[in-house]
Amino acid sequence: MHGANATGRPFTGDYAGILLYRTLFDFGYSNRPESKACDDGLELFNCRITNAVKCLPPQNKPRPDEIRQCNVFLRGELAQLPAGSVIIGLGRIAHDAVLRASDMRLAPYPFGHGHTHRLSDGTLLIDSYHCSRYNTQTRRLTGEMFTGIFQRASELLDSRPVSSSDASGMSA
Repeated sequence: MHGANATGRPFTGDYAGILLYRTLFDFGYSNRPESKACDDGLELFNCRITNAVKCLPPQNKPRPDEIRQCNVFLRGELAQLPAGSVIIGLGRIAHDAVLRASDMRLAPYPFGHGHTHRLSDGTLLIDSYHCSRYNTQTRRLTGEMFTGIFQRASELLDSRPVSSSDASGMSA
């Protein structure tokens, strides 16, 4: 209601975006540490942000049918990522949606903060607890933990062979 649906950019205008955009900035994936509106001049570099669900679900918790219906859109977005990309899945819903969009079974790839999974096309998925207000206030996710996820993603991106046509890198 106050985030992407109101602003047109994922995690803009909601609490989760505070930690996300500050971390993107700290790692050089954006030109500013906060996102206030879709026309605020923020630019992302070698990074894209998407959502597993494209609508505002009741109580901000998507139903399984909404996740399934939107998976076709996520599948299309993931197909556009260059070879060697790293995906950071923010929460179990994102983790499961990425696996489904990659035609992979969930059971062999359990969600766990900091776990890394190789997808069927070679893309890497790193799990992170969602950067929601609830997770940060309860300290299930701390700023240091979140930074560690981005540090790992950056290390993986830095160590991959890159072709001259590969200009992108990370998706959150």
